[in-house]
Amino acid sequence: MTSPSPRWHSFRRSTAGKVLLSPKGGIAGVYLLILVLIALLAPWITPYPYDVQELTIASQAPSLAHWLGTDEFGRDVLSRIMYGARTSLSVSITSISVSVFIGMMLGAAAGYFGGLFDRMTTAAVDLSWSFPEILIALILVAIIGPGLTSTMLAIGIAYLAQFTRLTRAQILSLKNETYIEATLNLGASHGHIVFRHLMPNALAPVIICGMLATGDAIILEATLGFFGLGAQPPVPSWGAMMSSGSALIFKAPWVIIFPGLAVAITVIMINLFGDALIRALDIRAKLREG
Repeated sequence: MTSPSPRWHSFRRSTAGKVLLSPKGGIAGVYLLILVLIALLAPWITPYPYDVQELTIASQAPSLAHWLGTDEFGRDVLSRIMYGARTSLSVSITSISVSVFIGMMLGAAAGYFGGLFDRMTTAAVDLSWSFPEILIALILVAIIGPGLTSTMLAIGIAYLAQFTRLTRAQILSLKNETYIEATLNLGASHGHIVFRHLMPNALAPVIICGMLATGDAIILEATLGFFGLGAQPPVPSWGAMMSSGSALIFKAPWVIIFPGLAVAITVIMINLFGDALIRALDIRAKLREG
């Protein structure tokens, strides 16, 4: 029997190998990959158009023709869930990515330069930290108005304090290291130190936190959609589907059950993958510092 190749040994020792070869990381990774492919290919792989109404088959139970049944307008639930994945993933990933970027910029500047800017940033972070993300998002969407863009903006602002606080804590713990002082003595600029030395070392825990926040953002987007403040008809949204299905919970329970399962399973898998990544990188202590 031949021994494993050096490439296989190298892959097993890498972060990706540690994550994907672990039971939780492997299962979650496969699920998330399939979900992303479904979201990207939804226009071509859905069995029915998501917005076509057929009242003659309204509230039809799951069958061979409609695997997850139909809603109150005769629209295929499976097709709408597949399209809803596009909404949930695009909103959550975009909003959290923007929030991570801005939060890292603010946190790095506050932690490195200190002074008045640090005090002002810390005060704003502590103030927003005292409010739940759902409350901040609801207030912002109510002010701006419903829709996908306002939902992304609201979710991004709601999680901004979290990434600013975590990045600031990482920068504060790193900026007094000996190699930073040596780099300063060699004449390096502050921008070089922040972007080439400090932020790369602070990136891993922030990215992990951002991934876990993506699962929370999916729940938040579904919550806003449930209240009619997220994606507007006819754009499918898991939250909006559950909202319309709540009125049919005794007549057609599949309309609310299946979108709810999509939200629950997706968030669980994101958390499992994030936990596997934390174990692979061994940065639990860094996350606790934030």
